[in-house]
Amino acid sequence: MITKIAITEDNFFLAKAVQEKLSFYDEFKIKFFAENGKDLIQKLEKDSNVDLILMDIEMPLMNGIQATEFVKNRYPQIKILILTVFDNDENIFNAIKAGADGYLLKEISPQKLQKSIIEVLEGGAAMSPSIAFKTLKLLRNPQAFENQKCEEEIRLSTREIEVLEQLSRGLNYNIIALNLFLSPSTIRKHIENIYTKLQVHNKLEAIEKAKINRII
Repeated sequence: MITKIAITEDNFFLAKAVQEKLSFYDEFKIKFFAENGKDLIQKLEKDSNVDLILMDIEMPLMNGIQATEFVKNRYPQIKILILTVFDNDENIFNAIKAGADGYLLKEISPQKLQKSIIEVLEGGAAMSPSIAFKTLKLLRNPQAFENQKCEEEIRLSTREIEVLEQLSRGLNYNIIALNLFLSPSTIRKHIENIYTKLQVHNKLEAIEKAKINRII
């Protein structure tokens, strides 16, 4: 029986490297390549006859975790194996939460990749050893992860805090730029960084979260 696989990877050379690893096994057929999560979803809408997706995490437009959640909701029968270089706790936690069936590192050998794919297709959960160890740690002490995540979210630079304080006073970008002797484009960049670190989408959310966490 042939297993139809989609590879979602924004780096052409890494995608080809994965294809090469799979080329050793006649039971695998590459159905298509996708450059990011949005590209993947568009291709699945045209033809969802796919058994398994090998999914990168860091991609433009829509990352692998967002794409995993979408695919699992729309096409729950498709298995998803994360294949990435990122092994930090937050990615592992979010990928599992999104519904990933396994989490592998890109350094994996062709033999182990083949074994992992079969394991997932048979209903198992495949993980690189270091990922399995981190997952156990997360399960044993989820509170430590939440505390760590919270600390990471609110670690703003002195300049970002200054910009946020100015924002909280209702000042616009140009006035803030004058007050801090910076250009408006630099202020915009600081605000983008603040939104990313606080995981918010607008000024009001940023100010509210900063006040709750006593940043300003």
